[in-house]
Amino acid sequence: MKTTASILKSKASPHVHTISPEDSVYDAVKRMADNDIGALIVMTGDRVAGLVTERDYARKIALMSRSSRETPVREIMTSQVLCVRPEHTTEECMALMTDSRVRHLPVMDGGRLIGIISIGDLVKDIISEQQFIIEQLEHYIAGDKG
Repeated sequence: MKTTASILKSKASPHVHTISPEDSVYDAVKRMADNDIGALIVMTGDRVAGLVTERDYARKIALMSRSSRETPVREIMTSQVLCVRPEHTTEECMALMTDSRVRHLPVMDGGRLIGIISIGDLVKDIISEQQFIIEQLEHYIAGDKG
């Protein structure tokens, strides 16, 4: 099975989108919409301070009738962020996401943020790997010598 490092290499855009805890929730949602992503890493300098997601917006702003323009990200972000290392496998990440009910995992290497993987990244990888296995089995059954 693949590792988070290999998933990061295969992503269409390896860029990690971040935001400051002092920025407004409106800025966070706009940045997510502009980049077609569902989460931003909240950074204080070089340190991961949290994670803010579309789910945070829906539950902590929209449903509570708060103003996204006046509320800072720090008030709705998740501060206790689960992170993985480059050598974690896709199975380990999938288990962690399922058990913890999260959809995004920052990837840290030596205390430095190097990327983020989503549940979508993992599902895409698993489907690709299963398709490869199916094709190999089809060739084997058909008697191809390739």
